[in-house]
Amino acid sequence: MSDYLPFIIVGLVSGSVYGIASTGLVLTYMTTGIFNFAHGAVAAAAAFVFWDLHFVHGLPVVPAFVVAVFGFGAAAGFILERLARRLTDAQPAMAVVATVGVALAVQGFLEWKYGIRKDFPSFLPAGSVRLADVDVTYSQLITVGIGLVSVAALFLFFRFTRRGLAMRAVVDNPTLLGLAATSPVRTRAASWMLGSTFAALSGVLIAPSLGLDAVLLTLLVVQAFGAAAIGRFSSLSLTYLGGLVVGVTAALATKFTQPHPVLSGAPAAVPFVILFVVLLVTPPRKLIERAAEPRPEPNRAPLPRSLVAGAVAVAAAGMLLVPAFAGPRLPVYTNGLAFVLIFLSLGLLVWTSGQISLCQAAFAAVGATTLSHLTSGAGLPWMIALLLAGLATIPLGAVVAIPAIRLSGTYLALATFGFGILVERVVYPFGVMFGGLGFREAPRPRLGFIDATGDRAFYYLSLVVVVAGCAMVLGIVRSRLGRLLRALGDSPAGLEAQGLKTNTTRVLVFCLSAFLAGIGGALLISGVGTVNGNTLSALNSLLWLAVLVAVRTRSVVPAAFLAAAALAVVPTYAREFFTSYSTMLFGLAAIGGALAGKRPAWLHGGPRHLERTGASPVAARDEAGRVGLAVTGATR
Repeated sequence: MSDYLPFIIVGLVSGSVYGIASTGLVLTYMTTGIFNFAHGAVAAAAAFVFWDLHFVHGLPVVPAFVVAVFGFGAAAGFILERLARRLTDAQPAMAVVATVGVALAVQGFLEWKYGIRKDFPSFLPAGSVRLADVDVTYSQLITVGIGLVSVAALFLFFRFTRRGLAMRAVVDNPTLLGLAATSPVRTRAASWMLGSTFAALSGVLIAPSLGLDAVLLTLLVVQAFGAAAIGRFSSLSLTYLGGLVVGVTAALATKFTQPHPVLSGAPAAVPFVILFVVLLVTPPRKLIERAAEPRPEPNRAPLPRSLVAGAVAVAAAGMLLVPAFAGPRLPVYTNGLAFVLIFLSLGLLVWTSGQISLCQAAFAAVGATTLSHLTSGAGLPWMIALLLAGLATIPLGAVVAIPAIRLSGTYLALATFGFGILVERVVYPFGVMFGGLGFREAPRPRLGFIDATGDRAFYYLSLVVVVAGCAMVLGIVRSRLGRLLRALGDSPAGLEAQGLKTNTTRVLVFCLSAFLAGIGGALLISGVGTVNGNTLSALNSLLWLAVLVAVRTRSVVPAAFLAAAALAVVPTYAREFFTSYSTMLFGLAAIGGALAGKRPAWLHGGPRHLERTGASPVAARDEAGRVGLAVTGATR
């Protein structure tokens, strides 16, 4: 037992921080229905504020702590509440994109303002005490004590104060709360401010052990998602306990994986394993999500066919002429073509079927590493290896489709994000992926008498592959399958009422999306020659979703080209500017895109939504019949 005790103590300390962070996260989700993916960014920003006040400007510890935690935390919560108020009638996926945009904007600002990483000395009292033959520092004891006191105070606040009772009531019936002379808006604002204060507290407490790194702090507090899952996103006490479980389990995993360097990333993946498993085993009835209020979409007249045909012709001519004007930037355009396929895969999910995925980077990584093995290793012809690289990702897409069968909206986003990080931390280090070297290489092809190793030839080859991918997506969108996918996003219950299997449709769309992303990853590694795990990290999946929404068009193919241009091509024409501001700009653009596009065609959520919002069964049957007519009538 003495061998495990030091790891348990370390786990309790880190678990206390996770518990604090996850408690604030669940608090805002309970009272507003919006899961805040920017929670970790608030924690990171508060740590930077404390560091700036105390270590740079010399403000004493206590005033700096109060300003960073209570002042900045409350201010951040107030700003987030103003954003959340704009998203109250938005589909959950748009709320996910908006908070992801906030996280990217804050992270980009911190990196621009303060740099990549700085030291963060401990500010808590030095020294230690001996407990059960283990030295426990005062800072560890203080951290655990702050966690226990904070959660206990929150429990008493909810149980015995008028504002706490109002926060509980605003979830069940905000209208009745308003009739009781208590403003639901102010109550939600107080909830956001309190939740963000908890996030700020966790950031300041954990920064000394990590250093001042915006990405690392943001991602580490994201590990609180696993603790929130243990609390079923509703129980504050279970959520804090879940934080302790996550911390201790991760610390013990560190001990068991020490003899195996290839498993070094497993302890950091423990919270996401817990998140993924809990979401899989929790009954769907206990994961009820806030529903948006249905409002009709404005009627938009379709564009004239001649205008569409002209735009396509101009775009095609422009793509063919790229080598004539790109000059030394031609490889950049080739990389952009690879990202077109990745954005096609994401758009097929988001804009066509109403699903959401935050693990597209894992699909692309499987495609890239498979092509490397098949060409550099097995020596297969490049075109065959490219096709097999796409096919190799299909089983992974089928695995991701398992939570999609049971979950939707925010919970599906959490499950896919957890899965993506799990793949990055546990699978990437193995030889089947990036291995000990951390990267993979792949050649450009020689196709018979055609030498595509040059930049110009490989660009045109990539363009042919992308055109084939676009034709595939357009064929899907315009086929009966496309109508089923749109109906799936609009009303799954309506599809089932017509005797159609929604589960099969969900699995199929995730497999198709994985195939396209795998082909995109394979093109990417051939274009640049080498790809590593950082290039295709799980956090990139958040960025890609943000960019896709930021371009503000729901037509899958145009959106893919615009998003790829914004991500891969445009920044090279202002490299110095985008190096400093790109993450921040993409985050702000995602917020704008989410606010502008908060009413997609697949907003309503069908009879399940009508049931939650109190509509009659007749209305639910009418909704099911409308979707059924849309699907069956279009195939006559």
